[in-house]
Amino acid sequence: MIYYVIPVELADKHYDEFKKRLEGVDGVEVIVDRRERERRVSNQGGVPRTLRDRRRRRPGEILDI
Repeated sequence: MIYYVIPVELADKHYDEFKKRLEGVDGVEVIVDRRERERRVSNQGGVPRTLRDRRRRRPGEILDI
């Protein structure tokens, strides 16, 4: 499912137009974003991400120590 999200400020002008245009397209729904404020309290992003080496060893490969 693909959601075509229209901000509430533009909904009066564009919602009906996009709803008609995308009416016959399967898997697409036009919705209005009605959130009044951001859900996140801070913009720090939570826990810092740790980078890891995700490469796999090949059979018989010797590890660098």
